[in-house]
Amino acid sequence: MIKKIRKNSQLISLIIISLCLLVSTISAEAAPVVLRFSGQSQIDHPATKAMEQIAKEVAQKTEGRVTIKVYPANQLGDYDLVFEEMVRGTIDMACTSVPGKFDRRMEMSNMPGIVRDYKDVAVMFAKDGWMDKKMNEFEKPMGLRHLGWFIEGMIGIGSIKPVKEPLNPKVAKGVLCRVSTFENNKHALNAMGYNTTTIPYSDVYQALQTGVCDAVGGYPVAAANTMLRDVLKYWHNTCWAVEALGFTISEKTWSKLSVKDRAVLQSVIDKETAKSIAGADAEDERNMKEMEKAGIKVFRYTAKELVENTKACAESWNKLEKAYTPALLKDLRKEVARIQSINK
Repeated sequence: MIKKIRKNSQLISLIIISLCLLVSTISAEAAPVVLRFSGQSQIDHPATKAMEQIAKEVAQKTEGRVTIKVYPANQLGDYDLVFEEMVRGTIDMACTSVPGKFDRRMEMSNMPGIVRDYKDVAVMFAKDGWMDKKMNEFEKPMGLRHLGWFIEGMIGIGSIKPVKEPLNPKVAKGVLCRVSTFENNKHALNAMGYNTTTIPYSDVYQALQTGVCDAVGGYPVAAANTMLRDVLKYWHNTCWAVEALGFTISEKTWSKLSVKDRAVLQSVIDKETAKSIAGADAEDERNMKEMEKAGIKVFRYTAKELVENTKACAESWNKLEKAYTPALLKDLRKEVARIQSINK
């Protein structure tokens, strides 16, 4: 009798344990993974709209297993802070400029002179292309994963004073130009004949308004139009660099996702990357027309007209050998030459 009771007790215990495991599994499957997605662009910016589209499609295609909450306009901090938090896993994803604070080579996506037009952009920033592979090579040791790009637009020169011979890098431009903290930007602008000064991004409008600087480099067309239109008088679309925002995810977050959900997220980002490349040229033109309507004098140039500036930018890379390494710059020059041979 006692043995029978013991056997029944053991059976009941096994049933209870099995039920608990089943309930736990069902609960785990039912609970969605909620990801925090940080962006630097304004709420109405195309990059933010792309982030929102990614969130919408991922939720639909994972049937709610993965939910993404979008935080635009640096709500979670600037890109340096966001990358630190992604390493820790406290922020899951980002669509921001790729900072060089942790590894200077990561500034490569912002390198002046690597593309001349959107035909070059389509090759340089293609899925699994040279730039994709390099970003993953640089980010992997940090515990990050590069997923793709949002091509915001070509970078030109906005000014409140006339710029002297903008197509001739040997001529001093006669303006003091704001430059970002990216060293490659400073060297490139100097090589094209500009005197430069570093001013925080948030202070640029006031600096132009008060004459602290006369011009600004480092702004793509859309950003210059939406943020500086009321103060600029001239826009030279010199395409000396391209603004490529990186889609980045924490490896800690990536490891939480199932193989199936990773594939969904990657495919949705791939689609938005391709869409941003395909639509960037038209978006630049739309913004330049808005500038013209606002009274800004806009100068458009062909890739052929920009050859001398492109060469000057490429020559400025020699000053970056210590930070980027001669081997990497040699590899970059080889890739740029390959792309230019394709897009003659």
